[in-house]
This record gives sequence, C-alpha cells and structure tokens, in this order.
Amino acid sequence: MRAAGVAVAAVCLFAFAQGTGAAAPAPPGAASCSSCHPTSAKVQTPVPRLIGRKPVDIVAAMLAFRSGQKPATVMDRIAKGFSEAEIRAIADWLGAQQ
Repeated sequence: MRAAGVAVAAVCLFAFAQGTGAAAPAPPGAASCSSCHPTSAKVQTPVPRLIGRKPVDIVAAMLAFRSGQKPATVMDRIAKGFSEAEIRAIADWLGAQQ
C-alpha cells in the first residue's frame, strides 16, 4: 500500500512539472533565426515573423529554399546548413512559441 502511494505521488509530481508551462530550450540553430525574423508582432519588417507559425509551413519553406524551388536572397544558403531533423526541431520549437 505504501509503494502505491509513493507511485501516485511521483505521477502527480511528474504531471505537475509537465504542466508548469516552462518553455523548452531552443534547439541548436534556432537563435540565429531572430537575427532577421522578428520575435515580436509589434516589429514592422518585410521579413516574416516565424514565432507561432505552423511547423509544417516552416519545414516546407526551408526545404523549398534548400532545394532551390523557392527564390531566396540568403535563405537558400542558410537552409543548406541544416539537416532535415534540425529543420523539423527548429520549426516545432518556433511553432510552440507565442
């Protein structure tokens, strides 16, 4: 009976920690995006805001830049520096930001 109580407490603690809303750390490479892409909706720039976008849209754009299907000034070269897994991790992280 005592072990069951400890197990329940551990599950509750884990659930509480997961629900705290603590932001996940940015994956490698994600910080470089904010050099050009604004992180605030208040900033007016022709460079689109990435935070809060659908990850699937970010991945599609990056893969299109990387393959040359989408015209770019610098994004084609930047996209070639990331693996598909890195692109997906960055896109997921950016999509989760508010």
